[in-house]
Amino acid sequence: MNLVIDRGNTQLKYGIFDQCQLIHSDLSDFLDKKNIKHLNDRFHIQRIIISSVVKERHDELLANLSAITPTVIDLQYNTPLPFDWQYNTKETIGKDRLAAVAGAISLYPNNDLLVIDAGTAITYELVKDGIYMGGNISPGLSMRFKALNHFTSRLPLLSKEDNTPLIGSSTAEAITAGVQNGLTFEIDGLIEELSPQYESLKTIITGGDAEFFARKLKNPIFVHPNLVLIGLNRILEYNAQYI
Repeated sequence: MNLVIDRGNTQLKYGIFDQCQLIHSDLSDFLDKKNIKHLNDRFHIQRIIISSVVKERHDELLANLSAITPTVIDLQYNTPLPFDWQYNTKETIGKDRLAAVAGAISLYPNNDLLVIDAGTAITYELVKDGIYMGGNISPGLSMRFKALNHFTSRLPLLSKEDNTPLIGSSTAEAITAGVQNGLTFEIDGLIEELSPQYESLKTIITGGDAEFFARKLKNPIFVHPNLVLIGLNRILEYNAQYI
């Protein structure tokens, strides 16, 4: 069994794979020795991969994981990847972005792809002919709400709402409409700009706000909540030849 871990800015998500089949996934604040032992007793873990954008307690987590198997990959920019990629500053790229690309290519190997991860930040990745070309990074929904509250003296801290007008008739509506509609237009606009250039383009979205945007976007998209986990497992399987 494979254990794959995606440790993001707000939460840790993990999955158990039997080869390419995801058989269990869950969220956690952290995986301590007790949690990991319980998972190992239940699933008999043989290989592990972790992608983390958080430095805090990272060495502790690696030590806990290494206690159950020596086959632990701490994903880095120079880890062998199952795709070619073009990026000028490879050492700075977020590992979760690489995992999302790997997951998308494994699901749609014959398409050009726009891969969107709608989390704390929203990231866009472009794949052409199986090659990762690069992408964009923009503030996500919660970050935009927090920025309006933090950098002004009177605007309240709000959160996403399903039913938001195009133009707000109150301060609260003005904030939710501005944040949510603005980001929705951003996503739709990028899809509409890229689609004529890439005839087979498929748009895949993942992350905590994926379902929210799926209900609001005009353009067709494919929602994959476990895309990063799928990608991490693909990278782990690809590296089996090296470990």
